[in-house]
Amino acid sequence: MKRSKQTREVIDGKRRKAEEWRRLQAQNAAEKQRLREYRVALARDQVPVDTTRLAPSNSYSIPGFVERGTYRPEPFVCKDCGVAEVWTPLQQKWWYETAKGDVFTNAVRCRACRSRERARKSAARRVHLEGLARKKKPPAS
Repeated sequence: MKRSKQTREVIDGKRRKAEEWRRLQAQNAAEKQRLREYRVALARDQVPVDTTRLAPSNSYSIPGFVERGTYRPEPFVCKDCGVAEVWTPLQQKWWYETAKGDVFTNAVRCRACRSRERARKSAARRVHLEGLARKKKPPAS
C-alpha cells in the first residue's frame, strides 16, 4: 500500500515538472514572437504598446496609441522656442511605460527647453526653501 502512494507522488511530481516545462516553453515562444513583432514595428517606424506597463487611468476613453497598438512618430512645436520637433516612438514608449506618464499627455517642449525649464524650477524651489528657512530662524537679541 505504501509503495503505490509513493509511486503516485513520484508520478504527480513528474506531471508537475512537465507542466512547468510546457509553461516555460510557451513563455519563451511568446517572448520570441513579441521580439519578432517589435523588430517589424521598428522597421515601420512604429513600436508596439505594452498595455500592462501603462500607468492606471480612470478615464472612460482610450488613448489613440492604445487603440492602434503602436506608438507612431508624433510631430509637435515647442511651446517655448517654436521649433518643430518629432516625439519618437521609443521616447513615447519610455514616457508611458517606464516613467509611467499620464496616457493623455503629449510632448510640448524640445529637449533644450525642457532642461531650461527644469533648471528654472529647481532655482525657484531653492529660493523658496531658503526664504522659508530664514522665516523660521528666531530673531537675534
